[in-house]
Amino acid sequence: MSKTSQQNSGTDANGVSVIHSQAHTSGLQQVPQLVPVSPGGGGKAVPPSKQGKKNSFVDRNSDEYRQRRERNNMAVKKSRLKSKQKAQDTLQRVNQLKEENERLEAKIKLLTKELSVLKDLFLEHAHNLADNVQPVGTETTTANPENNGQ
Repeated sequence: MSKTSQQNSGTDANGVSVIHSQAHTSGLQQVPQLVPVSPGGGGKAVPPSKQGKKNSFVDRNSDEYRQRRERNNMAVKKSRLKSKQKAQDTLQRVNQLKEENERLEAKIKLLTKELSVLKDLFLEHAHNLADNVQPVGTETTTANPENNGQ
């Protein structure tokens, strides 16, 4: 099975190059490929919102221009204030967390001291009990005044 293809190219009314390819041995349909034809051979794509405004002259003294500038200036101020407020809130939160961390570290130190004191008391008490307890199997006879006369 050979895959030979034939290509015909041309330009449509919109200045777009159309390439038609046809595969001889396969049963595939023809699909036109659109290739933009630009005089410079390439470049940046222009977003649709800017295409109509590219060649239009802007009168900087017009009311519409002044209104757009004022709206833009207000939006910029609002954005900068919002950014500044967010930075202040973050700084305040950082300070709160630092203070909380210091309080928690102080509490850890206090509880560690308390644990140490209680552990020492427990060990001292356990040691005193061990000294007072007699080993199993060793009995000492003590004179019991009630049982002596029998």
